Amino acid sequence: MSVPRLVIAAPASGSGKTTVATGLMAAFAERGLAVSPHKVGPDYIDPGYHALATGRPGRNLDAYMCGPDLVAPLFAHGASGCDLAVVEGVMGLYDGASGQGELASTAQVSKLLRAPVVLVVDASSQSRSVAALVHGFASWDPEVRIGGVILNKVASDRHEALLREALDESGLPVLGVLRRAPQVATPSRHLGLVPVAERRTDALDAVRAMGARVREGCDLDALMALARSAPELPGEAWEPEACPRPENRPVVAVAGGAAFTFAYAEHAELLTAAGAEVVVFDPLHDEKLPPGTSGLVIGGGFPEVYAPELSANEPLRGAVTALALSGAPVAAECAGLLYLARELDGRPMCGVLDASARMSERLTLGYRQAVAVADSVLAVAGTRLRGHEFHRTVLEPGAGPTPAWGLHQPERRVEGFVQDGVHASYLHTHWAAAPEVARRFVERCRG
Repeated sequence: MSVPRLVIAAPASGSGKTTVATGLMAAFAERGLAVSPHKVGPDYIDPGYHALATGRPGRNLDAYMCGPDLVAPLFAHGASGCDLAVVEGVMGLYDGASGQGELASTAQVSKLLRAPVVLVVDASSQSRSVAALVHGFASWDPEVRIGGVILNKVASDRHEALLREALDESGLPVLGVLRRAPQVATPSRHLGLVPVAERRTDALDAVRAMGARVREGCDLDALMALARSAPELPGEAWEPEACPRPENRPVVAVAGGAAFTFAYAEHAELLTAAGAEVVVFDPLHDEKLPPGTSGLVIGGGFPEVYAPELSANEPLRGAVTALALSGAPVAAECAGLLYLARELDGRPMCGVLDASARMSERLTLGYRQAVAVADSVLAVAGTRLRGHEFHRTVLEPGAGPTPAWGLHQPERRVEGFVQDGVHASYLHTHWAAAPEVARRFVERCRG
């Protein structure tokens, strides 16, 4: 495919990637372009802001969880029919999976996509040194094509002039200058930005503000020209394999709403392609599961923030418990695991699992290698997947649960629950890397 594309990267986290990437998406969308939004890595929250800016699903490109060979096909799937694709990087340009070299880094993804990189530099407290910084990043890996620089947090006209003069010697064009200004209102908490679903009106205002800043400070025509310089991307786009039995479509209820915002767009697409009718429900407000529910998927999110409301919705908790006790397939990741527990921070949850959850001071974060310990509705024993953990809660299980996964990175341990039709775990996985997971789950839903 030949869609114009840009990768927005930075020397380090906190340089302004999200502001620039989201602002570019919004600014180009305001011009009437169909913009495809992407995020390097496992992050669920930034793609929500990208979706708000573009009106299209935010999609992740994760070379660790999905493997390098799937990055370009997944990108092509999301960007099909679009006028432009903007890919927000992760951490610093060359930072990837710990101890794995360039794997899962923004640099690796840019090479896999054959896409030019725009380097966002926090220029505060420096002038001529910016040229050395940019030169180092541009020359570190000759296969990474840095096509220009956007200077962020510039103090004044004089500061801008000094920075431009220094960068004249680097040979890289300055494609934008964003002045030092009060930060756009994007509140954070213990796991990063507050998701769009929890503050939609305010989030829309924030996205518009990012778009205005980028529109005023960046050369959009030059950025579009750079995006159009990306060569044709070889290979076929990823597509979920269609079900050979479309006549029997079991209803799979997928938790959504403000408490369960972590989901990869491809999961619903895979379930649909496997033959399911996917229906989203909100555990904060809906007192019943969707009519005819045969299976349940409860992804990640922030149940700890909404524990009182989730606990108060006793009719739905009862319906979830009854479904699970019937042996129906239930797949729960992270927040879903907590919701199925006996209690969360002392408040009653569904009680499907004999476990108690509570908030902690410790952040558990990182990629994981996993092997299925037992047969379940998602996988047969011995299945190997890669995933990601991201939580500040701990779980205290009761006696004798069958674990879901054996984890082998960074330390060896078992984790999660397999119980009748329930598969519950802290581990986030990307089913595009193992589409048989969705097919197996839907087949179990058919009974």
